[in-house]
Amino acid sequence: MKKLVLVLFVSLLTLGTFAQNLQTHYDMGKDRGYLTSTVEMFRPDKTGNTFFFIDFDYGVGDVKNSPALAYFEIARCFTLGKSPFSWHAEYNGGFGQWKAGTASGAYSISNAWLTGIDYSWNAKDFSRGFSLKALYKNIANTADSKPNSFQLTGVWYLNFAKGKMTFSGFADLWREKTGYGNMIFLSEPQLWYNCTKKFAFGGEVELSNNFAGHDGFMINPTAGLKYTF
Repeated sequence: MKKLVLVLFVSLLTLGTFAQNLQTHYDMGKDRGYLTSTVEMFRPDKTGNTFFFIDFDYGVGDVKNSPALAYFEIARCFTLGKSPFSWHAEYNGGFGQWKAGTASGAYSISNAWLTGIDYSWNAKDFSRGFSLKALYKNIANTADSKPNSFQLTGVWYLNFAKGKMTFSGFADLWREKTGYGNMIFLSEPQLWYNCTKKFAFGGEVELSNNFAGHDGFMINPTAGLKYTF
């Protein structure tokens, strides 16, 4: 969920002009078995919209008494006239810690700055929609000392079964040199059953390749609860 969803914001449009939610996920992936909390906020206005989320991971490895990871992402879109295009600006970064027996340490998730063009489409009743982003990405402290990169992002949402079900998520592809290759892929499709307008249960499946220090393709499912304020 380290990318979560930058981008369930479009599905939040159905909840009003201002929405924020709290999600708690139990990660059932191999060698995981920990909790992640996510706070999201989306707010549209006359010139565009603002979105942010904050992730915390708990109970990772031997880190028991404090969060093992904190990750923050904020994005702003400025609409370009009356067109479906927007100018997108974004920041993300974070830090974490690890512990194994008596050994411990900390690490950072490098600052990343992104900007580019967003194209969005929504049905008139906001029952479905998508967004496509082509972004320039600047990553601090990259392994190959080349901070200039790119990212392609797709976001989608679909409300069905008379609003009782929501299928949403995102997919990112970006260039960043790692020990396993130069391209990283991450997608987190989510499926929610909306018990009420405020409470939902469901989960997501993290699909990734060469992401977060792991070689190759991984599938990590979660079970989650969501409360919308």
